[in-house]
Amino acid sequence: MADEEFRTFVELKYAQLLRTAYLLAGSPELAEDVLQSALLAVMVRWRRVEQPEAYLRRVMVNQLVSRWRRRQVVEVLTAVLPERAAHSDQPELRDELWQALRRLPPRMRAVLVLRYWEDLSEAATADALGCSVGAVKSQASRGLVRLRELIAPDAHPALSTTKSGS
Repeated sequence: MADEEFRTFVELKYAQLLRTAYLLAGSPELAEDVLQSALLAVMVRWRRVEQPEAYLRRVMVNQLVSRWRRRQVVEVLTAVLPERAAHSDQPELRDELWQALRRLPPRMRAVLVLRYWEDLSEAATADALGCSVGAVKSQASRGLVRLRELIAPDAHPALSTTKSGS
């Protein structure tokens, strides 16, 4: 019975979980690996896990944080963003957001993905990441500021929080 419940859960949630893993991991291959490992961890504990989605997110974040700590990959960041065409359509904006998101520190990226992509509450995000609600609020606030800086809001007025005068 539990095996069938787990199989049904995976069938219903796999695409959503893979998207979350991709946003957290930054690459399709790593997202697949992390999700498969997390699913295995949940399968082994299926009967004892009360909230499988929350537990899976927590396992994925923990696995990725462990990988990031081990690798300490350094990305070269450019000081100047490439010029954009005068007209920006949604796919370009989405790509630019994704590139900016990838440039954030792992914990900050995880907070933004869980809060705004997964639409988790501050408390649920804190629980998934094993931190305080205050830390989630702080990281979300700083992360949004950093995203705005990386994206250059003057190129995308919809992202700006300031009103244009004159």
